[in-house]
Amino acid sequence: MTEMKTQSNSENRAFLEMKKAAVKRLQGKSIEQIAEKADVLIKKEQGYLELESLGQKIQITYPSWELQEELEEWHTLLLLHYLEMADGTPVSGQWETFGNLKDGLIRGTGFDRTAEIELGKFLKGKDIEDLKKILSTLGAKIVAGKADLSAELLLFPRYPFLLNIWLEDEEFLPSGKLLADKNADHYLTIEDAVTAGEVLLRRLKDAEHASHFPAAK
Repeated sequence: MTEMKTQSNSENRAFLEMKKAAVKRLQGKSIEQIAEKADVLIKKEQGYLELESLGQKIQITYPSWELQEELEEWHTLLLLHYLEMADGTPVSGQWETFGNLKDGLIRGTGFDRTAEIELGKFLKGKDIEDLKKILSTLGAKIVAGKADLSAELLLFPRYPFLLNIWLEDEEFLPSGKLLADKNADHYLTIEDAVTAGEVLLRRLKDAEHASHFPAAK
């Protein structure tokens, strides 16, 4: 118990330090340029930016850069980094594994393997309608693809994911692959991209629980 608490405190300190640094960097930028490059809405009279993330409307005040909604810590940090890094590059519509993203050879490739394992567990025992119900809670858009089910999910306005799903049959276990847009590195570093993928996997599990599906074992 003591070890777990120490680790939690350490992670919290790391988050707070990184958040403080991200806020400091944002405070020196033009709010209009941030909004334009990140494709988010400015509500000047109310003093906040507004966007959608995984089906949830998010409002973030400026110049304090505090969220009006509750997000997990790393999701919050990703948003701050996204607003800071955004350079306005359009979404390409071309999908890449995390390993093929800029500087992704080690961290990205490792996450690709982790994601496939976790998605395999998540998909077990579910049919297409089950999955559509879960994905809808995260604002997913079902799209045409070569998989049994393909869905686009927006972490941030110019940071989409593509989730490809193959259902279980007599010969194969269920499997899934999570892909990022080819231009993802214009908005998040590879370290943040991996964290973003981990956030999405956690949100899928949360949505599964909220939809009253039995947790995968």
